[in-house]
Amino acid sequence: MEILINFIITMIIIISVVFILAYLEKRFSALFALQTDSPASVLLQDAACMLKLLIKEDYSPKKGRKILYFTAPLTIFCAVTTAFCLIPLGGFYAVSDSFPSAVLFIALLLIPAAAVLQAGYSSGREPLISAIRMTSNLFGYGIPVIISILAVSFMAGSLNINAIVREQSSSSGLFGWYFIPQIIGCIVFFICAIVLLNHTSVNFSKTKNTLISDYTAKYSGLKYLLFVFSGYALALLISAFFVCVYFGGNLSPFGAYILPDFLIPLEQGFWFILKIFLAIFFIILTKISLPKPNHERFLEFSYKILIPLSLINLNITILIRYLAGAQ
Repeated sequence: MEILINFIITMIIIISVVFILAYLEKRFSALFALQTDSPASVLLQDAACMLKLLIKEDYSPKKGRKILYFTAPLTIFCAVTTAFCLIPLGGFYAVSDSFPSAVLFIALLLIPAAAVLQAGYSSGREPLISAIRMTSNLFGYGIPVIISILAVSFMAGSLNINAIVREQSSSSGLFGWYFIPQIIGCIVFFICAIVLLNHTSVNFSKTKNTLISDYTAKYSGLKYLLFVFSGYALALLISAFFVCVYFGGNLSPFGAYILPDFLIPLEQGFWFILKIFLAIFFIILTKISLPKPNHERFLEFSYKILIPLSLINLNITILIRYLAGAQ
């Protein structure tokens, strides 16, 4: 019963923050492009888009692959929402503190790659090509992410996300966080997160000449809304995990909390939310400011630069732990 209550609370938090995130992304993009849209018009536009998706005619294939077609958006949605239960949210935890939650988090992040292939395969030839392109990026940039997480786990001596956050707690404040000793892994993780979220200035799931449709092109109505919602929720999820493993999660940057003891959970929530939205801001900034990269060059960048850098970072971390006498 307690796990169910925690899951319901987590879902309410996700839905609320996703709507705020969608609004902030449009506002940042408008300000960057020097557009003068009022905040009220952006909110009305979001509400109109959501209403249109909810009442729009629902498309479905006439024959074959219907099960794969209908379960693809649910697969992504369930994987993302389940992974949120592993992130420390104040006093709310849906998974045991002793569970190796970092391993489960990595496993849940790989499920959307299978769901993308599932959606493309069930929609036709062109969406399948789009799904293959997207999956190649997910796996190409997922490898350095996994290696970076392993380096942080070696440094903390634990595969538990909560334990990794606690290991960053010290009197030196932000100078005790892992983004300093793991600066290589931090940069690699951030670059990979941008690609995994498909938040580059070019959408890799589509080709330049738009002759190949997106893997979600055959979806409409509520099913397409699940894809959109899961995309924003995944951005929030990866940003929260990035903050936990490199920037101390809900820890104070001053080394000690300012508010009285009974208000510490409130201060923890403030620092955690502030760090998450700063991470999301930089992700959005890269999306709207970077030039369009070439798909093949971008994959080559991962295999030739990011993966070797992440392996070097992992070996350095293991060597330092060994020399320090860690078991």
